[in-house]
Amino acid sequence: MPLDFTAIDFETANSSSASACSVGLVKVRSGRVVDSASWLIKPPPGHDAFLEWNVRIHGILARDVATAAGWGEQLDDLVSFAENDTLVAHNAGFDMGVIRGACAATGIRCPRFDYVCSLQVARKTYVLDSYRLPVAAMAAGFEGFNHHEALADAEACAAIIVHAASRHGVDTIAGLADAVPVRVGHIGELADAA
Repeated sequence: MPLDFTAIDFETANSSSASACSVGLVKVRSGRVVDSASWLIKPPPGHDAFLEWNVRIHGILARDVATAAGWGEQLDDLVSFAENDTLVAHNAGFDMGVIRGACAATGIRCPRFDYVCSLQVARKTYVLDSYRLPVAAMAAGFEGFNHHEALADAEACAAIIVHAASRHGVDTIAGLADAVPVRVGHIGELADAA
């Protein structure tokens, strides 16, 4: 099996996991980026306050998402883009929490995905003073990106996984998870059945 996965990154309007306001997605096939997508998301009512702290981080304002599709309208696009890939995110607990939280807040069944955390992979691959995304990405040879822009962060995350797989001499996500080792997590019905 080749190194196939989808890297994902969310930005949120506030501390609520249901407040996704943008997403970036990067599809990797055989260790190469073959497609990418990003879009703004209108957070659901009750989770739609844009806090100054979050705005300072990502620069997205409430007016920027005023005409964007909501979670329920765009989740199918996210799932279609990712297909049946393992998702990869830097600090994956946060991003998987956004999927779970936004689904719960909108009454939608959480989609099933396996996932791997590139932060955990980086910690077991590189010796760094910090494992924040820009530092880990630089160790993977990916630098100069616009941190906290969802698509750029997903691209950086993908670069870490591709570089780490090469460094560990593996060519699949499962092989990387075993080699490092890190846990392959699950969300959605698959997680509920476990």
